[in-house]
Amino acid sequence: MSSIQRTNRFMLLACAPFFGILIFLFTIQPLMKASAFIMPSQTAFSLQDETAVVRQKLDKANQDGSSIKAIIEKFYKLYDQTNTDVSSILKLAASQVNRPTLVFDGRISNVFGKPIRQANSGNIDIKLYAFYDSNYKGYALKVNLKSNKAMKMVLGKDKLGGSETTLSAVSRYGAIAGINAGGFADDNKGRYPTGNTIYSNKIVYGFFTPDPQIANTFIGLSADLKLIGGRFRQENDLIKLKPAFGASFEPVLLQNGSKQDIPNKWLTSPTRASRTVIGNFKNDQLFIIVADGANESGNSGATLPELQDRMRQVGVIDAYNLDGGGSSTLVFDGDVINKPSDGRMRLLPTNFIFFK
Repeated sequence: MSSIQRTNRFMLLACAPFFGILIFLFTIQPLMKASAFIMPSQTAFSLQDETAVVRQKLDKANQDGSSIKAIIEKFYKLYDQTNTDVSSILKLAASQVNRPTLVFDGRISNVFGKPIRQANSGNIDIKLYAFYDSNYKGYALKVNLKSNKAMKMVLGKDKLGGSETTLSAVSRYGAIAGINAGGFADDNKGRYPTGNTIYSNKIVYGFFTPDPQIANTFIGLSADLKLIGGRFRQENDLIKLKPAFGASFEPVLLQNGSKQDIPNKWLTSPTRASRTVIGNFKNDQLFIIVADGANESGNSGATLPELQDRMRQVGVIDAYNLDGGGSSTLVFDGDVINKPSDGRMRLLPTNFIFFK
C-alpha cells in the first residue's frame, strides 16, 4: 500500500466519528423539533389535569376536615355537658345520701333532744341522749351496728355462775358502751342467767319451754345483726332465726309497731321502777331506753306503758323489757350514765356490750 493510500485511510478513520456525529445530529434534529412542538402541549395538559385533581382532593379533604372538626367540637361539647351533668348528679347524690339518716336522727332529736355523746367507727355509730319525763329521768341510745363485731353478750367474768358489773364488763373488753341484759337467779355456787340464754351461738342450758312463772321471753341478736325476740314454744323456732347471742326477761312491749298487752304482774310489781328496754327500727338500728328510779318502792321511775309510748313515738317496731330495778345500768365511754337504784352497780351474769 502506498503512502498516499495509508494517509487516506488514516484520515477516513480519524474523521469517521465526526461524520457519525454529524449524521446523528442531522437525523435527530427534525425529531427534536417535532418533539419540542408536541411535548409542551402534552405537559401543560397533564399538569392542568393533575392540578385539578389535587385541588379537588384538597377541597374534599378541607370539607372532610371541617366535618371532622365539627364532629369533634360537638363531641367535646357533649363531653363537657356530660361531665357537668355527672358532677351535678354526684353532688346531688352526695347531698342526699345522708338525708335519710338526718331525717331519722332529726325525728329522734325532736323527742329526746340532741345527743349528749356519740361515737362513730367502721363497726358502729352510737348516740347517747338524755331526757326528762314528768315522772322520771331517762337516757336513750341509738345504735347502728355496722359489723358483727359491734355488739356481743358477755357472761359475768366469762363463765356460768360468774357475775360482774356492767362497767366491769365494758372495761374488761375495751367496749364503748354497755347495758344490763337478762334476769338471773342465785344459788350457793353463783349467779346464773334464767330462761333461754344463748352464748357464743349455743344455748347455754338447753331449751326452756315458755312458763308463765319464768321470765322467758328471749331477747337477742341474730347472725345478720337483727334484733330478735319472743316466747318460743319449740327450740327450732328460735334456732331458725340464727341467734348469735341473747338472754331472757319479760314482757314483750311492741310487736310490728303495735303495743302488746302487759301482764298485770309487770304492771304493778312494781308499778314504777328503773327500767332497761331495747327495740329496733325498720332499718334494724337499735334503740335503748334506761329510765332512772330512786329505789325499789315502786313509786319512782317509769312504768312499762310509758316506755311503750316512748318507743312508739320515735318509730320503734319491736321492743322488749330487759331486767330492771337495781340491775338497770348504762355505761358510755367509761362512765356510768344513769344512777342505779341500789345506790351502787349490781353484779350481773349477763351484759350487752358495744364496740367501737
